[in-house]
Amino acid sequence: MLSPKTKRNISRIIPYAVIWLILGWVNLFSQEAVLTAALEENSNQSVVIRMTPMVFLFASIAIIVVGLLVGTIEVVWLGNLFSKKSFSRKITYKLIFYTIFLLLVILISYPIAAALESQIFLFDGIILDKMLDFLTSIEFASTMVSILFSLFVSLFYSEISDNIGHGVLMNFFTGKYHKPIEEKRIFLFSDMKSSTTIAEQLGHIKYFELLREYYSDFSDAIIRHSGEVYQYIGDEIVVSWKYEEGIKNNNCINCFFAMKEALKKRSGWYLSTFDVGPTFKAGMHVGKVTTGEIGALKKEIIFTGDVLNTTARIQGLCNTYNVDILVSEDLIKSLELEPEFKINSMGVVELKGKKEHIALFTILE
Repeated sequence: MLSPKTKRNISRIIPYAVIWLILGWVNLFSQEAVLTAALEENSNQSVVIRMTPMVFLFASIAIIVVGLLVGTIEVVWLGNLFSKKSFSRKITYKLIFYTIFLLLVILISYPIAAALESQIFLFDGIILDKMLDFLTSIEFASTMVSILFSLFVSLFYSEISDNIGHGVLMNFFTGKYHKPIEEKRIFLFSDMKSSTTIAEQLGHIKYFELLREYYSDFSDAIIRHSGEVYQYIGDEIVVSWKYEEGIKNNNCINCFFAMKEALKKRSGWYLSTFDVGPTFKAGMHVGKVTTGEIGALKKEIIFTGDVLNTTARIQGLCNTYNVDILVSEDLIKSLELEPEFKINSMGVVELKGKKEHIALFTILE
């Protein structure tokens, strides 16, 4: 069974293959049209490989493999390596790396395609001569331009996906929330403890750097437990789950404790770098929301519903009860918590601005 993190990575890698395949087909058919016209004029096109069914199949498979390779390298390694660089520097560094990488791919794939077209042995001298002619031809320059364009489009997709979120981008493409729909969701509102004091102590720039690291440390825990970041609001982060994903394996509760563990592991680094060890409190609740696209100048997918206000109010009571997490009775009833979790009742309270009362619980490992 694939883990949520593996599923997420696969869903992020597949679009690269789709982008490369579509642009690759456009380039293949464009080159074939140009070649056909040139042959009608009796021009010398010996370096160009004709589009036989076998060559087309091989080219399509090769393009998909290259797209998957670029996507895998980008998602698993290179994207993280340059994550803190500016947009222009990231694109420049990646273009250099991928250009060298794809040049090696051409040097490997061209002789194979030439051998398939000519139906002769791969290491025949004719194949080598044809490849040398190709590398010094206008067709090679045209191929490199096409590859660089495909590369730029896929890297641009990568940056857009990282900035607005892969899930949000896919929802925009599919039009899932073009018309508002009602769905049941779980929400976690987390808030850094003593954030005002920390901000005054560090100053604006240093505090912003702390926030960036603080949010980054939560990322793996959220991904591993199928969560989706809905919003960053100052020092507050809002995480959401579709109901089925949130209660599966108690993902929503386990996510909270994984987030705590992530900060605990880096507490020494925070103390040595910022002279503070950030901690947080969280409120959790479940309920129905209306989800849809909104905005004229800037599109967003938003949730509306009483559950968000209620979750925010629950989180605000953590200081009152001196606990790190408060969970509504509705959510507790939906979960089947393992024996290692201890559930303590905080009683029934009336939330600020709400007429109805709600039972709250805290959870300890």
